Amino acid sequence: MADRVHPSTKPTTNGTAATNPSFPATKAQLYGATRPTYRPQANRKRSRGCCCACVLWTTVVIFILVVLAAIAGAIIYVLYRPHRPSFDVSGLKISSLNLTSTSHLTTNINLNITARNPNRKLVYTYNPITISVTTEKDGIVVGSGLLPSFVHGTKNTTFLRAAITSSGVQLDDVSAGKLKADLKSKNGVALKLELETKVKVKMGGIKTPKARIRVTCQGIKAAVPSGNKTTTASVSNAKCKVDMRIKIWKWTF
Repeated sequence: MADRVHPSTKPTTNGTAATNPSFPATKAQLYGATRPTYRPQANRKRSRGCCCACVLWTTVVIFILVVLAAIAGAIIYVLYRPHRPSFDVSGLKISSLNLTSTSHLTTNINLNITARNPNRKLVYTYNPITISVTTEKDGIVVGSGLLPSFVHGTKNTTFLRAAITSSGVQLDDVSAGKLKADLKSKNGVALKLELETKVKVKMGGIKTPKARIRVTCQGIKAAVPSGNKTTTASVSNAKCKVDMRIKIWKWTF
């Protein structure tokens, strides 16, 4: 009986035995080694929509706050009708204004100032006020003084007095020459006052932060005294300018 030849359990392909696939199969075998890995993409349209909505709501909130601040400022203006205080030079007397041959300056001036608060509901509180007296033409410092702090009540007029002095101040040659020429003028020497301090305002229950205030007065004509005589300066043409900026909400006066 002839022997039967059984086919091999390992079939060949083109003469080469085929190998059994490995188990379990790898990802490369299942999906293909060259196929890129799937990565889900974010929804860009949705993120852009959220950003636009945030910007829109932020703009709306800012606009509402600005409108409310403007309304509050308008209400304060209508209720309080704020006005700046005013200052006037009511008197200036010179006891001495002497410049020696060695350019040493000695000054003694009595100054009277009238401060007025025209407001019915605003109270001003001033820090100590520094005063500087200079020549109007060349800005040479003649003397300085100080006013104490005070509270300026509603519809109030306050009279302030200050002593302006300088004792043996040495001037440079240029300043001394200009001051000598001014003192010899027949029309007298033109003087300028500068008052500077800080002030805060009380409006009912509202108190503002302290703000700088500067008062400049010009148009004062003073004659130089001779001997022990005291001269009175002409202040009829004196005008004072108040530079003050106080902010309440978005409103400045």
